[in-house]
Amino acid sequence: MGEVTDRAVWRLLVKGIGMFLPAWEPPAEVSEAARVGLPVFLSAESGFGLHLRGRGTGAAVPEREIYSRGQSIGIVVVGSVAAVGSRVVDAPRLLRYGRRLTFETIFNAAEAESVAPAVRASRAVESVIMLDPVVGVGLCAELDPDTGQAGCPLYVRFASGRSVHAYVPGGLPAQPVRSQT
Repeated sequence: MGEVTDRAVWRLLVKGIGMFLPAWEPPAEVSEAARVGLPVFLSAESGFGLHLRGRGTGAAVPEREIYSRGQSIGIVVVGSVAAVGSRVVDAPRLLRYGRRLTFETIFNAAEAESVAPAVRASRAVESVIMLDPVVGVGLCAELDPDTGQAGCPLYVRFASGRSVHAYVPGGLPAQPVRSQT
């Protein structure tokens, strides 16, 4: 558990649940994913992901909060995961989405000087937490500090009784995902 709970992505997850979903209990422990079923999949390259039925182009703009720690930025997004705009939501797509939301949050069209800070902030995003309590699932994406590769080492499920369960890969074989986009 210490491997996960000592990471910035874990602290961002706990902050996000506390801020946006205070009625839900943050995960008390982390379990190995015994089985992964739709809409969640496990990829050898990027960890967990979600496979959605549609692109969700009409999804409402989600709530979000940006956190800064030194040169690193993390963003917590709460709302429909369909707002990402893709049928397959994996680590690279989730990080792109988090960067886009960060840029949109900081950029002010009325102030030209807001472009540079918005670009710098969006490039500094290293962690994205996407929580969708309606679907009952969340993804935690991060950049590996050593390789710079995007990965989702953690996913969460919202369970009855207002509890949240956190899962890490448990030696599961990767599941191929095909998308007709």
